[in-house]
Amino acid sequence: MANYDFRSIEKTWQAYWAQHQTFKADNQSSKPKYYVLDMFPYPSGAGLHVGHPLGYIASDIVSRYKRHKGFNVLHPMGYDAFGLPAEQYAIQTGKHPALTTDENIIRYREQLDRIGFSFDWSRSVKTCDPQYYKWTQWIFIQLFNSWYNPKSNKAEAIETLIEDFAKHGCNNDLHTFAASEWLGYNAQEQSAILLQYRLAFLSEAMVNWCPALGTVLANDEVKDGVSERGGYPVERKLMTQWSLRISAYAERLLQGLDSIDWSDSIKEAQRNWIGKSEGASLHFKIQGQDQALEVFTTRPDTIFGVSYWPLLQSMKPCKIYVLENTEQPL
Repeated sequence: MANYDFRSIEKTWQAYWAQHQTFKADNQSSKPKYYVLDMFPYPSGAGLHVGHPLGYIASDIVSRYKRHKGFNVLHPMGYDAFGLPAEQYAIQTGKHPALTTDENIIRYREQLDRIGFSFDWSRSVKTCDPQYYKWTQWIFIQLFNSWYNPKSNKAEAIETLIEDFAKHGCNNDLHTFAASEWLGYNAQEQSAILLQYRLAFLSEAMVNWCPALGTVLANDEVKDGVSERGGYPVERKLMTQWSLRISAYAERLLQGLDSIDWSDSIKEAQRNWIGKSEGASLHFKIQGQDQALEVFTTRPDTIFGVSYWPLLQSMKPCKIYVLENTEQPL
């Protein structure tokens, strides 16, 4: 039996697939649709690592199986090409990240093709392409210019809220004012109020700040108090961040999971990400002051065991009264 000349055979068929766009999904097909999406790799100079094909092989098997079963399969691939590694590499080498990223993408594409994956390359994207990320910017603008209307249970243009304030004023848990008061507010005051209703809003949050890298890091980018890339010191810092008002959609998102054909484990992960909690807001009186400290808890029955209250450094030391009416010094 002759030896299997895999180099020649695979190269021939991979060229045939590319020329005839064998794996391209048909927009006008009458076949049932099936969508297989992989996590996009980050194009670094080293090329693919074993973790990439480990996942891609499994999803490619599913894609090929579904094609053989008569499905119109959309199986795209792209490059998650924004990020700290490209910025750091540019600083170290003096080469523009756009150049190095494109060079690395060519390397990745060669490797992916040699493995023989059945990707629809006609739909390939790279997230650093302005023609791609202009749409992420567009989405942000839509979110910023929208608010969640609990009466209609959907997002509406922020202009509808402005019009409602101008006609009827506001009386909810956040604000109470008459229509005449709203019209009397200046532009800055109105903007500050509207920011508490927009789907995209500014808020203060504790983040992992790395002064050396000049950026905020995710938890998985910090190890033992230093940045995973470069080993620079990282500090916890209260900073202003853009946030999305996911909580407004919590119930709709949870209900929507019931109609999705996903595994129970994936649905549970989504429920945890949505993070809706039912509980109570408690107000602790501060000794010698009119103000109170508010805390949300899902276990109000445990409040009787409160022994201390962690305060921000900017707050003055004080004493609070807990529910069992005992004074707890801080």
